[in-house]
Amino acid sequence: MNISTRLNYWKSGKTQPLIQNREVVDRLYQKNRIAALLAITLGSGFAYTCRLGLSIVKKPLIDGDIFSAEQLGVIGSAIFYGYAAGKFFNGILADYANIKKFFATGVLISAIINLLMGWTSLLWVWILLWGLNGWFQGFNAPSGIVTLSHWFSNNERGRYYGIWATAHGLGEGLTFIVIAALVKYLGWQFGFWAPGVLCVFVAAGIYFTLQDRPQTLGLPSITDWRNDRGVTISSTAEGIEETLKAQLIILKMPTIWAIGLASAMIYMTRYAINSWGVLYLQEARGYSLIEAGAIIGVNTIAGIGGSIAFGFISDWFFKARRPPVNLIYALFEIAALFVIFFYPMANTRLLMGAFAVYGFTLSGLIASLGGLFAVDIAPKKASGAVIGFIGIFSYVAAAIQEWISGILIGSGTTIIDGVRHYDFNTVVIFWVGSSLLSLIFASLLWRVQPAN
Repeated sequence: MNISTRLNYWKSGKTQPLIQNREVVDRLYQKNRIAALLAITLGSGFAYTCRLGLSIVKKPLIDGDIFSAEQLGVIGSAIFYGYAAGKFFNGILADYANIKKFFATGVLISAIINLLMGWTSLLWVWILLWGLNGWFQGFNAPSGIVTLSHWFSNNERGRYYGIWATAHGLGEGLTFIVIAALVKYLGWQFGFWAPGVLCVFVAAGIYFTLQDRPQTLGLPSITDWRNDRGVTISSTAEGIEETLKAQLIILKMPTIWAIGLASAMIYMTRYAINSWGVLYLQEARGYSLIEAGAIIGVNTIAGIGGSIAFGFISDWFFKARRPPVNLIYALFEIAALFVIFFYPMANTRLLMGAFAVYGFTLSGLIASLGGLFAVDIAPKKASGAVIGFIGIFSYVAAAIQEWISGILIGSGTTIIDGVRHYDFNTVVIFWVGSSLLSLIFASLLWRVQPAN
């Protein structure tokens, strides 16, 4: 199958004659909107487990002398570089795609890559596979935002985006609690193999649950059905030309670049905790793998509520303005980080409480700075592309974080009587400082309003 044939397979279907029966239209819309929201939320959540396996197996890999902290930093950075490029290019493609096929393909190939992990300890193989995994994980977010653009209108975007954004919390919770337990009792390879098996079935579920855009089913656009402002994506020749123009416009918008920088900094903190938090709790706070996974799991579970709350609060109380809620969330997120890393006598309850606040607020910031805010102000025909563009900032920053964190943690490691001792003092300043910079960049956007 050549590239042209593959792209045709993913191409959105033809617009069908409009169904004239209003009751049938309403019934199909209601049914498919629920299915779409479930598919992108649960699908993305379960698929997320296929990119977090490395985060929970770092200690056994280091202790088993399979890889050093610096090598794990290089491997970990590969997925972010792959994801940044994949999210950008796949975001452009997603604006034209039949999302059910597009999304399912990415999840399936990511699952297969996870099943291949663990069969060798060659560094270059791990870097290659984990980088490819990032590329195919880059199908997820564009598929979600384009689905939301097709099936949910502008004045309800914030709350439905918030629900969809809980996906990463679901995936992180499954990884840090369930997959961590499997790793503890069955071996580090199950950090990859268990998500791989799970996501083969997830890909099938996405394919049979999600639908192409409404017009391919004979339905009116979401704008017409809800009588809402904005535009929807078309597959006609004229629509394709307009979509391309809209995608180019986002490159000329300074506000999009500023959002990208704010997102980049918060993603540094996000993936510092995701990638190295379990190791930090094991080595700096003395917890076991199961205990550390449970504490990190609190952060991810709280994040589900934080994403949903952000959408509702910004839609209902601030009339879809995101900056005020960004500020509130950022201040609490930074305060929680100070407790996690700098409170000297933190007990388990205090740490879990701090991680809950951190997870709640971080997820809202990720939902906003990582996509929602940019989608608000970008042309609606470029929803997938703008998500991909912000993704370049976010995941290149996450990759740089992984590399720097690996170096800082490695340089702070000493071996005394055959026992490794870690010094996290320098690296946690880097992690918290990233959140502070994100707050500064986001504050520059205080006056930015959603597009009409």
